[in-house]
Amino acid sequence: MPQDIEEKEESVFDAPPMAEQERMIEAMLFASATPLDTREMAARMPHGSDPAEALVHLRKRYEGRGVNLVRVGDGWAMRTAPDLGYLMRREVVETRKLSRAAIETLAIIAYHQPVTRAEIEEIRGVSVSRGTVDQLLEMEWIRFGRRKMTPGRPVTFVVTESFLDHFGLESARDLPGLKELRDAGLLDNRPPPGALPMAGEDDDDESAPGQNELFED
Repeated sequence: MPQDIEEKEESVFDAPPMAEQERMIEAMLFASATPLDTREMAARMPHGSDPAEALVHLRKRYEGRGVNLVRVGDGWAMRTAPDLGYLMRREVVETRKLSRAAIETLAIIAYHQPVTRAEIEEIRGVSVSRGTVDQLLEMEWIRFGRRKMTPGRPVTFVVTESFLDHFGLESARDLPGLKELRDAGLLDNRPPPGALPMAGEDDDDESAPGQNELFED
């Protein structure tokens, strides 16, 4: 008897057809102001749904369209196709600009995350003011990461999905390399004394052996 009940429940909760799952995800992504990950999608969808598979089909369906399905960190979002971005732009007065200190601090965090305040100061060669860090935290472009397992257990900083989304990046690995920054005139040819290697400067893996052991979850 229990077996019959179980089989009945399974039939009641059959997953919707994949085409219908695609429609559900499409609706959620268009209605959401922030990227959604597969866990959030699955929690809203009927029992047995497979948002990961539906995303694969949906992404293919939107290829070449005016709106694309893109990955942002661990989440997914609908975004205007890159070549049509100019249609959405308008000239506005920027009321709040990042200071040079904030730009340098943000760049160091993006390229060297997870990084501590002391490491940021070592790379910049000057101290980092609390106001600079607070501004980046308030903009939600950086957040606190894991504490480093060194004396004092200093907190680290990492960039957020909001930062990746703003600059159209899937992950921090998509940041331009050192050579690209120099060619674009955004970086001096000579790195500051004691600077750590930046992304794209060499082909070594970004995590040194045993690096994870230096941090706690």
